[in-house]
Amino acid sequence: MSLAFGVLVLGALGAYADAGKVATSVAGFQWALLPAILGLTLANYFLRFVKWHYYLGQIGVTGLGLGDSCALFFSGLSMVVTPGKVGEWLKSYFLREMTGTPFFRSAPIIVAERLTDGLAMVLLATGGLMLHQVGREFVVLALGGAGVILLGAWWPPLAEFAFGVAAKLPLIGARMAHLHEFYTSARTIFGPRNLLVGVLLGFVSWSGECLAYYLVVVGLGGPEGVGPLVDAAFILAVSSLGGSLLLMPGGLGVAEGGITGLSQWLLGLSPEAAVASAILIRISTLWFGIGLGWLFLLVVTRRIHRPLNALPAIEDPTVASP
Repeated sequence: MSLAFGVLVLGALGAYADAGKVATSVAGFQWALLPAILGLTLANYFLRFVKWHYYLGQIGVTGLGLGDSCALFFSGLSMVVTPGKVGEWLKSYFLREMTGTPFFRSAPIIVAERLTDGLAMVLLATGGLMLHQVGREFVVLALGGAGVILLGAWWPPLAEFAFGVAAKLPLIGARMAHLHEFYTSARTIFGPRNLLVGVLLGFVSWSGECLAYYLVVVGLGGPEGVGPLVDAAFILAVSSLGGSLLLMPGGLGVAEGGITGLSQWLLGLSPEAAVASAILIRISTLWFGIGLGWLFLLVVTRRIHRPLNALPAIEDPTVASP
């Protein structure tokens, strides 16, 4: 479904800027820059893997080799086009199958990955935000959401109040042990030192992707220099934040629209060049990552000797037993 939506987004962009002109702009791209762009994307993913593996160590996961941990992380990229990237919790399921680590012990890592990446994006957007005073809504929402999560992790009375309310709910009350395990793990992961490590790794890793977008702009004949680099970082960061906060699968539609509009305004690109820049950077980052994710998903499912089609079906409570 997300792939179909991605095709619709591509069609909408082509209609906006004239598909023929967009194709001409893409054809004129300096393809010699592509290896550097993909290399920066891979560097981003590698540093995010380092963060994942670091967090595994913080919650006491044992019996997982570096290679298996890497395969687990990259398999999660196959699920980035789920709304809000919730499908990445598949990593916690695979981790349980491979090491016996309870699902709810590792699940906070996925939240931490999203939160620290979001804060890193806010930092990367700061330069453009100060210069252009646009995109503040997304930054405020990101900071507000992070603040709520951290307040719950750092202030036990608030968590205990939430547990008291949850215990009275019919479907959640029976699973309070899982919630307590989730919270205990989250308090460890969101400790000040671990949070700082995650944000710093996120800042460096996403800086590579922002630099990749700058190279895309240059490859399309756009402006060069420090100013355009700051603007390119702002454009990619705030557009990505918008897609994440609106829970669009992989940010589809929102990210492409933001990149297209902001690149025309801030970088002076023509409509066709702006659309081409959005298409090229999304293929080189989002869809490149999804392709890697599916390859590693095959590796992980073979590793645990339990293909996905062998998972037990969820019982439908509306169907009467014979």
